[in-house]
Amino acid sequence: MNVQKINNKDKLAFQKLIAVFGVILFIGKIVAWKLTNSDAVFSDAMESIVNVISAFMGLYSLYLAAKPKDEEHPYGHGKVEFVTSGIEGALIAIAGIMIIYEGVNSLVVGKILNKLDWGIWIIAATAIVNYFLGYISIKKGEQENSLVLISSGKHLQSDTITTLGVVISLVVVYFTKIYWIDSVVALIFGGYIIVVGYKIVRKSLSGIMDEQDPELLNQIIKVLEDNRRTEWIDVHNMKIQQFGANLHIDAHITLPWYYSLRDAHNEMEKMIILLAENINRDIEFNFHMDDCKPISCPLCQIKDCPVREKDFVKRVTWTPENVTRVDKHTVDH
Repeated sequence: MNVQKINNKDKLAFQKLIAVFGVILFIGKIVAWKLTNSDAVFSDAMESIVNVISAFMGLYSLYLAAKPKDEEHPYGHGKVEFVTSGIEGALIAIAGIMIIYEGVNSLVVGKILNKLDWGIWIIAATAIVNYFLGYISIKKGEQENSLVLISSGKHLQSDTITTLGVVISLVVVYFTKIYWIDSVVALIFGGYIIVVGYKIVRKSLSGIMDEQDPELLNQIIKVLEDNRRTEWIDVHNMKIQQFGANLHIDAHITLPWYYSLRDAHNEMEKMIILLAENINRDIEFNFHMDDCKPISCPLCQIKDCPVREKDFVKRVTWTPENVTRVDKHTVDH
């Protein structure tokens, strides 16, 4: 079994754990709501329904993303992670709206709360479990480059913050008997939840539309720049697509025009191996070899070039701007 399959199994197993805990915590919050009759606790319980739905959606998306490429999906199924993560972000934002609605309703109608001590302990316990489960999910998602695990972890941690708000309001109400306080706290954290949901949706849409990831691009350029060979005259027209945890990199590499096909291919392979060994992702490459033109001479660092037409002027440092540029002759092709 290869490393990718092992990683997929680990991600699926962890997402199953998140789904199971989501159900358990939701039941705990429903019990707390029944005991306290608190609208704030009720809204927190409703937000947990989103946790459960999101956990199972994430499980399904990881299952699809782990499927191998086929004729209908030549790039694999990894894009589904962006779709499900976007839906999850939307559900988080909806949960925030629900919390605000319940908070406003409580302020208008007013309610007497019961058995707050029981509610405090139960809700506090769910907050602790949620936070640590979310922390582990985010760390594992970063290690596995899984947007689903990262968004699930952020969702759990955002749920923790709102849950803590509920706990604080219950504690204050328990001692002061001022019942509208928990509604005000719910309104504040409901707004926070909406912001978190928006950010997750925004990240998902950027992945679906193949928006450039500046951090990833800079990481790739640094690897190339730090290990640059003189034979690599230029790199341009670089584009990066993300498919779940996997990457697809297109680029043009300019090499000496007098190289044999074998020599040019070997240089291209050296660049591919360099990136594959230094970028902790599964990468599919589509590199195009360009022959150098006289305009390349002032930038070419090959000292013993037998066909140089112009003197060397300076070494150009590769940057996001010049590595992603599209040369005119590339468009013409």
